[in-house]
Amino acid sequence: MKLWSLLGNSQKLDGGAMFGNVPRPMWEKWIKPDPDHRIPLACRCLLVDDLGGKRVLFETGIGAFFEPRLKDRFGVVESEHVLLQSLARAGFTDADIDVVVLSHLHFDHAGGLLAAYAPEQPPRLLFPNAKYLVSRECWERAVQPHPRDRASFIAELQPLLAASGRLELVDGACSATLGDTVRFSYSAGHTPGLMLAEIGGDGGVVFCADLIPGRPWVHLPVTMGYDRYPEMLIDEKRKFLDDKRARGVRLFFTHDSECALADVVRDEKGKFSTTNEQAELIALVA
Repeated sequence: MKLWSLLGNSQKLDGGAMFGNVPRPMWEKWIKPDPDHRIPLACRCLLVDDLGGKRVLFETGIGAFFEPRLKDRFGVVESEHVLLQSLARAGFTDADIDVVVLSHLHFDHAGGLLAAYAPEQPPRLLFPNAKYLVSRECWERAVQPHPRDRASFIAELQPLLAASGRLELVDGACSATLGDTVRFSYSAGHTPGLMLAEIGGDGGVVFCADLIPGRPWVHLPVTMGYDRYPEMLIDEKRKFLDDKRARGVRLFFTHDSECALADVVRDEKGKFSTTNEQAELIALVA
């Protein structure tokens, strides 16, 4: 199989929100903010071709579905649908994708499922030939959101997915569509039922989603202000990183603007960090 890291639309979000209770003098050494205190964030997706005979896209990024007013509010940089351009550079279109795997349904991970905003046009699903895989718990959260994260969901998206006839809700370690080619584990500290996809078993790759958005968040105490239960997330992260380090599974980051893939290491004091960092994957044979 071959792996590509594909950039979707990028964002600029408040650094304090992205780093929770980490003091600014610390986090601004990791990622430099702009004059409005915002930091650059990627919305990176993972494309795997010939994964058990299927072409699988892990996440779709934020996309370009926001109307201009909301686009500016949420710091979306580009107006065009960048993921479609990234797919084209890799030699594909959205119609070539067999399966789209979504870690959860927050707009910065699932918004790329929708066509770019057009005045007076209703939202429209892309990826017309793909099965859409979402964890059952994430789906239930999206259709009945809590007031704390209601604004993180796209109200029009869930009805479109349900009406497509191509939605699969995943409960356990494997899905009906992908079988044992992808193994799923779950996290609840960021949002209920966050689905973490691992490809290739020992020595493979795991899509870290919002459990670990990028390299700074590999350090256990670093969490986001958007996380619902930071202490729970830290415990989940420790178990996750111990497992991936022991089995040589590489970390794929969605929101790190400079790094797509890295190995996890731990020093003599128990602090986790990364090494062997790769900025981009282009038809990487795995």
